[in-house]
Amino acid sequence: MCRHVAYVGPQVSLGELLVAPPHGLYRQSWAPRRQRYGTVNADGFGVGWYAQDDPVPARYRRAGPVWADLSFADLARVVRTRALLAAVRDATLSGADAEAAAAPFAAGTWLFSHNGAVPGWPGSLASLVTALPAEDLLSLEARNDSAFVWALVLARLRAGDEEGQALADTVLDIAAAAPGARLNLLLTNGDTVTATAWGDTLWYLTRTGGGTVVASEPYDDDPHWREVPDRTLLAASRTDVLLTPLKEPGDALTSANAPAPSREPLT
Repeated sequence: MCRHVAYVGPQVSLGELLVAPPHGLYRQSWAPRRQRYGTVNADGFGVGWYAQDDPVPARYRRAGPVWADLSFADLARVVRTRALLAAVRDATLSGADAEAAAAPFAAGTWLFSHNGAVPGWPGSLASLVTALPAEDLLSLEARNDSAFVWALVLARLRAGDEEGQALADTVLDIAAAAPGARLNLLLTNGDTVTATAWGDTLWYLTRTGGGTVVASEPYDDDPHWREVPDRTLLAASRTDVLLTPLKEPGDALTSANAPAPSREPLT
């Protein structure tokens, strides 16, 4: 349904991560290599990034395909950042909500993206509507499943949940309400990246020279890319990656016998 990527580390240009790589997000908009659902991501795109000494990210989003935006390559060439989150979109309903439906979604210091789909939306998630304050429902940025998923995550973050807990609990609640949902979620606060692999591909890379990339698929053929197992929570900093298995809804697995998190060696 989409491809997305996040990065934290030393300052780089947007283009170094999104445009220059031979299979970067720019190219993934028309030629993804590992996308399981859909073939072309032409229903919008967006990038959010953090400027020097400013904790609140800026965003650039459009409703059309990234290759049709004549300004994006120039912007990506000169804008530098210590962290970013970007996505290209293959919409279930093309044109709905225009650029407001394009990730990344944002609130405060957070940027968020959802790669996947919720079957039966919106009816399948009716039981979760009561988890949100009325003002959150009325202020949804778009009328699609991804915006609602973000609202659920954001409500948990604002209630004080840590980022990993907020993503994990949201994924498990949605998966219980809508079996078959694909919920690869990606979240950054400018210092860390938190993500879930649930129904689609997710990879990570520690870049030579520093910094961590988390992406739907590798943007080049560097042998140091590592695939994240399905049903996994990822928490990454500039130097470290922690993988924690996520249990299926209704699984008898408890915290007492759950697999331990694994801290991945970075080379």
